[in-house]
Amino acid sequence: MSTFQGLPAHVLLVHFVVVLVPLTAVLAVLSALWPTARRKLIWLIASLSVVIVALTPLTTEAGEWLEHRLNATDVLRTHTELGDTMLYFALGLLVGVALLVFAHLRDGRDRPLPKGVVVVIAAVVIVTGAAATFQVYRIGDSGARSAWSGEMAATSN
Repeated sequence: MSTFQGLPAHVLLVHFVVVLVPLTAVLAVLSALWPTARRKLIWLIASLSVVIVALTPLTTEAGEWLEHRLNATDVLRTHTELGDTMLYFALGLLVGVALLVFAHLRDGRDRPLPKGVVVVIAAVVIVTGAAATFQVYRIGDSGARSAWSGEMAATSN
């Protein structure tokens, strides 16, 4: 899908990523630090992280479609290069959330995880959540600079 009702699909899809990544990261960190939240939110967080991993390549592919219809500028190239890295950050967040799911599943057993393991899982979730959120910010900032710099114009394609 390259357009949706006349708008480039990238413009629409990117809003899902921009909202869902920080939301998922905040909920994951909350769940990593507060077991009660984890019990209530874990399956929502797991679902959101899977949706993010699925949406990220769709968003970048739609962005590449749009990129080929615009004049290449340094700002646009920077945005494209940063956007191509987002899948790695989304996968990192998914790994952190998978560790939370593991901790959640172990909570219900007779032998809960040792405190050190819980601390390591929380650290991984905090780092991956913060990194994914910061990368969304970097990509979005470069995209906004590209869109509003006045250097971009449509090609004759």
